[in-house]
Amino acid sequence: MLRQVTPGRYDAYEALLRALATPSSGQIWMLLWHGQAGSPDAQYGNMEVDGSHYAPCVTSAQELSASGWNRSYEVVDGLDVARTLYPDHYGLWLNPHAPGGGVGIPWLDLRRIAAGLERQPAGPLRLSEPGIEIPQFYALLAQNAHRTPALRSLRRAWVQPALGAPYLALGLDVYDASPAAVDSVRAMMQQSVGAVPEGLPVSTVAMTDGYDPVVMWMRANARPFYDREAHALAPPQPQLQIPAPPQTPAGGYGYPPVHGGY
Repeated sequence: MLRQVTPGRYDAYEALLRALATPSSGQIWMLLWHGQAGSPDAQYGNMEVDGSHYAPCVTSAQELSASGWNRSYEVVDGLDVARTLYPDHYGLWLNPHAPGGGVGIPWLDLRRIAAGLERQPAGPLRLSEPGIEIPQFYALLAQNAHRTPALRSLRRAWVQPALGAPYLALGLDVYDASPAAVDSVRAMMQQSVGAVPEGLPVSTVAMTDGYDPVVMWMRANARPFYDREAHALAPPQPQLQIPAPPQTPAGGYGYPPVHGGY
């Protein structure tokens, strides 16, 4: 699989991520810079590539021998390593000794492994302001958002994954994440999604998720199209009445949790 991963071969890269995410078959040999396997002072190695940090590893006992590594190591599932590394913004570098330098997996993709590859879009992502005109949906969504006290604001982005169809992402900023608040926001989406044009995929993300690349882009580039606190200062507007029968929102990742793809 490593030999098949070349620039532009996102399908081969996704296959590699799936293999790493599979317990037992996704085992890797983590190189320890300090300490012994299982000891409290064990510490992974560190590589810096283009300003990003990676922990080096090898993919088999044969590759360990070929690498010439003479310190300790530990054999672990890639899924466990992903859960350990990504919160500290560390990626994983496979077989750095190999011809060509091996393959690096950024921390955002380790997060996808840890959370479930099917729940988050395949990067690199192209993010932009939505160009599609759906004023009825936005008006109904803002109207229902105003009736949902748990919701502070709404943002939006057009997301084009490396693999899969592009979709509209909605960023939900809530005052609190209590079960009652989550249920009210989910109900708001169910009441609004009937105005989405057929065939348009819609996903939601929680603006509190500091690891999500869509959220990070929205915070830096997208102004809220609904803001409760700004709305409270604006003069009253006539309400738009659009029939919206309850429906299940289009599949998404993040917030609220949706089973299936995106």
